[in-house]
Amino acid sequence: MYPLLYQGKVRDVYQVGNDKLLMVASDRISAFDHVFKETIPNKGKVLTAITKFWDDVLRDQFPTHLISTDPKDFLLESSEIEALDIKGRSMLVKVADMLPMECIVRGYIAGSAWKEYSSSGTMHGIKLPSGLHQGDKLTDPLFTPSTKNNFGHDENISPEKAQELIGKDLFKEAEALCVSAYRLASELAAAKGIIIADTKFEVGLIDGRLAICDEILTPDSSRFWSLEDYEKNLIQVSFDKQPIRDWAEQSGWDKSSPPPPLPQEVIDKSLARYIYAYEQLSSRSFADWCK
Repeated sequence: MYPLLYQGKVRDVYQVGNDKLLMVASDRISAFDHVFKETIPNKGKVLTAITKFWDDVLRDQFPTHLISTDPKDFLLESSEIEALDIKGRSMLVKVADMLPMECIVRGYIAGSAWKEYSSSGTMHGIKLPSGLHQGDKLTDPLFTPSTKNNFGHDENISPEKAQELIGKDLFKEAEALCVSAYRLASELAAAKGIIIADTKFEVGLIDGRLAICDEILTPDSSRFWSLEDYEKNLIQVSFDKQPIRDWAEQSGWDKSSPPPPLPQEVIDKSLARYIYAYEQLSSRSFADWCK
């Protein structure tokens, strides 16, 4: 097996020669900066399936780092692939020089952006019109970067601060790439009955050219809502790990000590939402991906 380069909350990354990586999406689940002891079976496979779907959609117009999700291309023995349970949850990718910031695009006002707007009328320091409500659609999608922190929460930053980090020209290039990719993806998703309220892209340079890297437009990196519910003015329920966040909020957990055991019902609800998002977007069966 290749040497382990990095183990994150969800992904394990292995070095493949000098110019490639093998990214393996585990079934680990995290919330409030803690990894739970329990896993969500097949979650890593759903995330990989969704990323592959979006890569197929975007790659003709927007460069990505993905080489293959086919284990035959990983140059591993079949016994290793089976023993490590990496089929369906792994991506062979090109090494990229990653930008030191999260490239977030927001089409709707929600989450931390709503909290900032409620107190100051701004979003990542960008002045917005008055009178917006939580969940409102923005006139145009906005590029709202944040810092990358290995520990704790990422910090929302203004475009000016981001330009100080990477330079004005590269910032403008990343903004154009991410907003354009978001527009294309959100239009396709809307036709499938899903609103992509916002998403976080990972972007890096490959041979001097910006490319979309890591997971792409998954429920872990995006906020998905039901278009039907939204149009009926119903509460937006995300197709992601929201059941886990809701349960954690109500459990009495202080979020500083190790998390309590996750009930099976909460695990099942979360998995069902991930699978629904994949099948709704792709019009494919998740069972077929797992074959």
